[in-house]
Amino acid sequence: MRAQQRRIASNFGRVRDSLPHNAPRTRCRSPVTLPSEPSLFTHALRVYWEDTDAGGVVFYANYLKFFERARTEWLRSLGHSQQRLRDETGAIFVVSDTSVRYLSPARLDDRLSVSVEPREAGRATLVIAQRAWRGDTLLAEGTIRIACVDAASLRPRRIPLTLPDHVIAVA
Repeated sequence: MRAQQRRIASNFGRVRDSLPHNAPRTRCRSPVTLPSEPSLFTHALRVYWEDTDAGGVVFYANYLKFFERARTEWLRSLGHSQQRLRDETGAIFVVSDTSVRYLSPARLDDRLSVSVEPREAGRATLVIAQRAWRGDTLLAEGTIRIACVDAASLRPRRIPLTLPDHVIAVA
């Protein structure tokens, strides 16, 4: 039964019980440490006024922007700029699916670290786990599926051959 299932909440060993929708939920407040695995890329950024709502808290949709910036810098760290990839191969990446959990708010001037961890590499898609941290506090975590498409037609296409070697080595 779904309400009785145990599921893994993340790859860092945290497990929680799934409860019925009307049951009170509590969060584990124990600190979670940022892993230092070689497959983990991190990008540092700061929260600006434009990222916050009227209450000074990061607007929820902006975590997707933070994740996008980190993925772009991850590709750049592998020697592939998005513009050069488009110019040389006609390929671009588009987000086809997202799932984000918001755990704790980020605020104006916070220094964040956003991680990129490839999980699956298909012929035309990549599944990437991403997390936003403030120090050792996990703020948001998500899974992003990106698809490779032809820039002119926006039809799915195989990921350029220059990219999978790097991605597979990291994944």
